[in-house]
Amino acid sequence: MAYQALYRVYRPQRFDEVVGQAHITRTIQNALMEGRMSHAYLFSGPRGTGKTSLAKIIAKAINCEHAPVKEPCNTCPTCLAITEGSSPDVFEIDAASNNGVDEIREIRDKVKYPPSEAAYKVYIIDEVHMLSTGAFNALLKTLEEPPAHAIFILATTEPHKIPATIISRCQRFDVKRHEVEQLVERMQYILKDQSIEYSDTALRLIARAADGGMRDALSLLDQAVAFSNGDLNDAAVLEVTGAVEDEALLNIARALHEHQVDQLLQTLETMQRAGKDLKRFVEDLVFFYRDTLLLKASPTAVDLLERARPTDEFKQFVESIEAETCFTIIDQLHDCQQQMRLTNHPRVLVEIAFIQIAEQGRTTGQIVQSLQQEVREMKEQMHQWKSNGVPAQEAATPQAQPKRKQ
Repeated sequence: MAYQALYRVYRPQRFDEVVGQAHITRTIQNALMEGRMSHAYLFSGPRGTGKTSLAKIIAKAINCEHAPVKEPCNTCPTCLAITEGSSPDVFEIDAASNNGVDEIREIRDKVKYPPSEAAYKVYIIDEVHMLSTGAFNALLKTLEEPPAHAIFILATTEPHKIPATIISRCQRFDVKRHEVEQLVERMQYILKDQSIEYSDTALRLIARAADGGMRDALSLLDQAVAFSNGDLNDAAVLEVTGAVEDEALLNIARALHEHQVDQLLQTLETMQRAGKDLKRFVEDLVFFYRDTLLLKASPTAVDLLERARPTDEFKQFVESIEAETCFTIIDQLHDCQQQMRLTNHPRVLVEIAFIQIAEQGRTTGQIVQSLQQEVREMKEQMHQWKSNGVPAQEAATPQAQPKRKQ
């Protein structure tokens, strides 16, 4: 049998396997047991968060031969057929490639016929926001007067592009992004099932790079495991994701703080040659300064750190930098991120940002040193006055008054 990607092998087949969407699974399970399933559902949320998986689990649960059930059995012929994608009564439609009026009209013409094997016909329309205006109008007619044996499940990453008339006829659920800990826990389960050794730092790096998407996390995990050719380690993840080591981020932050422009530019050159993703690098640097602020505000908030490790060197850096400096640097890096989205030369923007941050810090440092020197001189002068007394003002020599002429 050909190799299957991890996100396909470990795709949720039951509601209790869906990670981080309890507000949806609980509602659907209660509706299944009470016989209150709606004729249309709309799942909206970021990519790779389980919208289509939820739709297929609903299709199995409502058509399971043991229904009503909270969970599909995944053993009866109907559940197995839906899992394999061979059920004649469950239709998965990609609206990105079937977005015309004719496709939706075909659905409208065929939906009135009863299912051939299962209890319900289920139409899963992915990326439904890609439908044309005419297709939406054709779908609206079906949603207004649906047959009792049909259920429509719409999935989208851009709900704002769906007409309000469609949304108002569906039960809408917003699928949440996964938290880092949820992604790490799921990957730990998969790696233990695969008998693969791993480091917690490597999993957290993957979870950060996945940006809340379970499918992206498992794809990166698959790639990192293949690259490492054995146990999953930090180096493999850094190479695959294009991220930068924690120690390198600390060195860059130190160089910015100490105004070492030459070292900063040389580091960027090395990263560029190594094929690192500069956009991800700037994002990691933002989170590094965020971690610096957190640890500076609350030294016990070690568990909340995202990108920095609470080593002695990092704690020393936290003590050496002012909070206002971190705020300023984060703002400048954020502006750099915004501009990088619109340019074909991100390296130039990063170099300019680094030079501005370093020069600004140098100018500020010079001003502070000058003020400190003036304060020291004033203190010395006041000390002399206290010891020797205030020097008396020299008496002004009176000028001879001109004599008035008699």
